[in-house]
Amino acid sequence: MLMVEDVDLTPNPHALKFILNKKLLKIETRQYPDKQSAQNDPFAKGIFEIEGVASVFYMDKFVTIEKDKDANWGQIQRPFIEFLKSFDVELIPEEKELETTDRSESELLKKINELLDQKVRPALAGDGGGLEVVGIDGLTVSIKYQGACGTCPSAISGTLMAIEGLLKRDVNPSIEVVAA
Repeated sequence: MLMVEDVDLTPNPHALKFILNKKLLKIETRQYPDKQSAQNDPFAKGIFEIEGVASVFYMDKFVTIEKDKDANWGQIQRPFIEFLKSFDVELIPEEKELETTDRSESELLKKINELLDQKVRPALAGDGGGLEVVGIDGLTVSIKYQGACGTCPSAISGTLMAIEGLLKRDVNPSIEVVAA
């Protein structure tokens, strides 16, 4: 049975990170900014059925729920825990491998993702969020914040510059990082 082991606050005042007792995904992250985007994912779709849920992000063994600004956590937490108890994780859609076409971009993407996996994503996950590289155009890397980081003001400014600095230092001094 799927259960919440712990609940963590995030830097985003409207988001909570729910740590679960079982893995949901091994390699992917899933971000749903609204109810319509979750229609093909029974797990996220079920969470959106709870009144007050604004967005859903999940990966590995946690789910980050962002609430509507006028909702309160009391109306979300208990229904979420009940939903988990009755949800069959086998219904979560299968994960896909990342595909790239251009070989030089795929090598660059591989280096960038390895560095982000080591140094950035664990910290963001600790705060109930994530980060997706959505594209590379030459040496401009477009990233999208996920989960609690998606609407958090410090993620948009501070970590964007820190990520760019890290990639400039460890991958290529000409890299530019932009928010998608």
